[in-house]
Amino acid sequence: MHEPKSLRVGMVGYAFMGAAHSHAWRTAPRFFDLPLAPRLTAVAGRNPEGVRAAAEKFGWESAETDWRRLIERDDIDLVDICTPGDTHAEIAIAALEAGKHVLCEKPLANSVAEAERMVAAAGAAAAAGVHAMCGFSYRRTPALALAKRLVDEGALGQIRQVRAQYLQDWLSDENTPLTWRLDRTKSGSGSLGDIGAHIIDATQWLTGQSITGVSALLETFVKERPVTGDLVGLGGRGGADAARGPVTVDDAAIFSARFDGGPIGVFEATRFALGRKNAMRIELNGSRASLSFDFEDMNSLSFYEAAQEPNAGFRRIQVTEPEHPYTGHWWPVGHGLGYEHVFTHQVVDLVQAIAAGVQPSPSFADALQVQRVLAAVEASASDESRWHKV
Repeated sequence: MHEPKSLRVGMVGYAFMGAAHSHAWRTAPRFFDLPLAPRLTAVAGRNPEGVRAAAEKFGWESAETDWRRLIERDDIDLVDICTPGDTHAEIAIAALEAGKHVLCEKPLANSVAEAERMVAAAGAAAAAGVHAMCGFSYRRTPALALAKRLVDEGALGQIRQVRAQYLQDWLSDENTPLTWRLDRTKSGSGSLGDIGAHIIDATQWLTGQSITGVSALLETFVKERPVTGDLVGLGGRGGADAARGPVTVDDAAIFSARFDGGPIGVFEATRFALGRKNAMRIELNGSRASLSFDFEDMNSLSFYEAAQEPNAGFRRIQVTEPEHPYTGHWWPVGHGLGYEHVFTHQVVDLVQAIAAGVQPSPSFADALQVQRVLAAVEASASDESRWHKV
């Protein structure tokens, strides 16, 4: 049997997202027949001990302490960027100019200007057969992929309303320490860009429409937090008596929106919803049917058709059948998938697109549209919630 050609991957960053991506690169070829064989060639990080430990733990062949050295290497075909947003543009542009494919975590950048430069670099690279994709991983949730199929088949009819929430509670304790996610210079924004970006992308992808304008409100509930020696993504607890530093991003974001095809939408993103751990929720209301999804019940999709018995309510579709997106490659019917699987599906789709020589989705241009919505939300919130065009 002919062995597929290797796709030699270099990853920058090895924390939360680095772990998820490492698992995906290692797992994808074991459950899916891929046209290229991912090879975990090198991981890069600034801390020598930390990056070496990550390489050993996650199965990378080598480690680098400078992402520039990673890009210079001849044995790297693709650069996977799992770093805070302030570094995305520099790393991605350098990688694309060096002829490396790029997978970049969301949001694409910390500003529209940075994202535009990344799109320009991706466009120039594409002419030479080099491709770039942004990691909006929730698109690869089987239930949401099934929802996309239903929308595209016309099952909902004309979409009239969109409502989307992303609710977490990991920052609700005012003594949770400062992390890079609470520093605007590194993260770009708070709940808006961190989790709000996901529901912006998912609703535009599901509907096939773009958001054209918003009216927004942002709030920071806890203005200062304890400062600790190590800034980790979700870690630790500080004490009430610890030195405190400023929080420079939003804790919660709420906005209304209009889509270019006519639907109106309401959006909410917060890391202060006590009891909600990862409630990424989307509901679409159409002229023929409605559908509803909650990632805390990620293996199911709720669907209601106007033609059905009026008192029947939503019916629950358990998205584990082999004909459902992605699920036929995994376990027997009824055996659900988890958070890590969406990253594996992301790798599968990216590798297949690269092998076919086609643009993977979501493209940097798709991610730029999300960045423009984020910018419009911030502009509206700073302008007394006045309507701002995207």
